[in-house]
Amino acid sequence: MQSFRFDLCELPKETESLRQEVRAFLAEELKDVPLTTRAQTWMSFDGEFSKKVGAKGWIGLTWPKKYGGHERTAFDRYVVLEEMLAAGAPVGAHWIADRQSGPLLLKFGTEEQRQTFLEPVTKGESYFCIGMSEPDSGSDLAATRTRAVKTDGGWIVNGTKLWTSGAQHAHVMIALFRTELNPDNRHGGLTQFLVDLKTPGINIRPITDLYGSQHFNEVVFEDVFVPDNRLVGTEGGGWAQVTAELSYERSGPERYLSSYLLLVELIRELQAQNKPGAEEEIGRLFAHMITLRQMSLSVAGMLEAGENPTLEASVVKDLGAVFEQDMPVIAHKLAGTPPSLSGGSDYQQVLGVLTQIAPSFSLRGGTKEILRGIIARGLGLR
Repeated sequence: MQSFRFDLCELPKETESLRQEVRAFLAEELKDVPLTTRAQTWMSFDGEFSKKVGAKGWIGLTWPKKYGGHERTAFDRYVVLEEMLAAGAPVGAHWIADRQSGPLLLKFGTEEQRQTFLEPVTKGESYFCIGMSEPDSGSDLAATRTRAVKTDGGWIVNGTKLWTSGAQHAHVMIALFRTELNPDNRHGGLTQFLVDLKTPGINIRPITDLYGSQHFNEVVFEDVFVPDNRLVGTEGGGWAQVTAELSYERSGPERYLSSYLLLVELIRELQAQNKPGAEEEIGRLFAHMITLRQMSLSVAGMLEAGENPTLEASVVKDLGAVFEQDMPVIAHKLAGTPPSLSGGSDYQQVLGVLTQIAPSFSLRGGTKEILRGIIARGLGLR
């Protein structure tokens, strides 16, 4: 039986100069970016902005220099992410590759794969997406049905991936396919592959969300050939690999800062209204956010130490999604001002955006049911 471990962790003092550098950069780069774009934070795609971030050396911060990285600490990276998210920077182009695809390749990829794929990511020139979820399976990755069948020199893939963030922009997908059928072992027979999304037979269909944007996608594979040298890690080892990968996805500051801009605008709105009694609720929101930050920082510390905080990352993601999804509801209740998607005050427009996109927050990185199952299993309760 395992227990939660959230050791107190402080950012080193030397990260403060980096924070100020990032803050100054963002103040200049985002001065003309509308609030409705900034409210979408890491879901916003801007390839030119990602190139500028890469030129500053802020993508692949912790990666080895021989792959284009900078060999800095997980705490340096955390500071960069915090500032980007708090400011609402459009980091969607490089986000997934920097957050999890690169670290996955560093841990499980071949030397040829690292040499080929990592340096373009650090320059902000190569974009990745993740092929995990499928129709009718939600976040139950053990239910993966997309098949990869061995053929001469590679694999033939047929099936569908769903809710694939940014696939319409991405160059590469790291996908989880079933390479062996074994009804007695649902976690076995799963393998990860690097898939060039320009390969014939791939059809990417954007899904329009409530806000009208196309962040998610359905990706259909019809007799798609994937070469042998694009298999990641070991054949049949995909379950252990994807579990490690999800620790990176579930624990970062995006798990409590996706609604941060709304909190800032809410405070301004309440100040303008001179609303009595609002301080208590704002204090409660900040207390929750600071607690989530400390938990997330603790996970960053574990990653810096080379540990695998799967259980703790799942807790951060579950609690963070609840916090972020509650924010528009609480804001509307406190201020009483209706959201707007066309005109209105800054607060109304940000509230309008977050009200529309917040339902998707519980899809990213696993649904509540899956996460709570992981937590229960980790605690020995199932």
